[in-house]
Amino acid sequence: MTTQYLNLPISPADTAFGLMAEYDADPHPNKVSLIAGAYRGESGQPWVLPSVREAKSRLTPNQTHEYLDIAGSPGLIKLAQSLTFGTEITTSLDKSLASIQTVSGTGANHMAAHFLARHLHPTRVFIPSPTWINHKSIWATTGIQIQEYPYYEPSTRTVDIDGMISVLETAIPNDVVILQTCAHNPTGVDLSRSQWGQVIDVLKRKKLFIVFDSAYQGFATGDIDSDAWAIRYSVDQLILNSEPDHPGLCVAQSFSKNFGLYGERVGALHLVVPRYLSAEGARSELIALARTEYSNPPRFGASIVEMVWGDEGLRSQWERDLETMSVRIKMMRRELRRRLDDSGVSGDWSHIESQIGMFSYTGLSGEQVSRLREEFHASICGLNGGNVGYVARAIGEVVGSGF
Repeated sequence: MTTQYLNLPISPADTAFGLMAEYDADPHPNKVSLIAGAYRGESGQPWVLPSVREAKSRLTPNQTHEYLDIAGSPGLIKLAQSLTFGTEITTSLDKSLASIQTVSGTGANHMAAHFLARHLHPTRVFIPSPTWINHKSIWATTGIQIQEYPYYEPSTRTVDIDGMISVLETAIPNDVVILQTCAHNPTGVDLSRSQWGQVIDVLKRKKLFIVFDSAYQGFATGDIDSDAWAIRYSVDQLILNSEPDHPGLCVAQSFSKNFGLYGERVGALHLVVPRYLSAEGARSELIALARTEYSNPPRFGASIVEMVWGDEGLRSQWERDLETMSVRIKMMRRELRRRLDDSGVSGDWSHIESQIGMFSYTGLSGEQVSRLREEFHASICGLNGGNVGYVARAIGEVVGSGF
């Protein structure tokens, strides 16, 4: 009998969480976190959305801790569909749409990957480079061949649309393509609507299956409908107005960012099949997969989202909360760019302001980023009025000009 499996090498620490641990351990008084994908208020502390705070106060006295159904809360699923697709498209899809509640966006991506590997049998999954670090890790567990496609062009600090399309043209029917809907992690650079049109034309012609990762709806621009445009456009083009043999698409949805419910792990997975098919069989398979993975999704966070959306006053407050977060991030970007420009730091810093969401590719080299972290303890969500000047000076120092 062998026990070699007990003598496994230590796996490297997760890159993102490893950096956060380094930040927590750093004793420097002026340290600034530019790492974690979690919104912080002006004080640099976690911000509980006022709408969520009020919903919690109403829920707590009567909250139970019973199991949810394996598929999750019907109320959450219904509102998640409406938030993602809008009422009109949700109604049009009818029985071609199957949704389940998941363990946030990570769980939704994981469920999608394993469901598609088992039932769609793609030859390859096309994953953007760069992208959220967990995309590759999740698909690596399926055994499906991973093919990266270029997403970001460093020289122009824009989407590499030509490189992207060139690689996607090599795909064959039923291959899977991962796409982020908005506030791209980690570049902060999104496709324009005309570029989305180019990409969707290729996916439609090649009959490729899309997995949309929707982690920042409403958080990116403050407008939930605008941030869902790519998904709704794709459903219209690929499902509602397409040949019946297009394989479909799915959406991995997270409520972590737009409700600030990071640790509550609230999410959903939506599967859209061709209109001549019913999604009920697929839904039953998703439920069976969920049963073996975690049995039941979390209840408390789902109850918060349901209460916020089910109360007109709380929903209005939530929409104001989204605007508060998105506007403040835009203001911090504008202020950082202003300080860099006013101080004469060499280079064009307009991309800092044109990018969107909490992530940014600054254009700094690896060596400059290392100096920023090691010498100035600055590792865009951590920016506030009290430290933006310090961060701008630190960037000026590592670039070697200004200040």
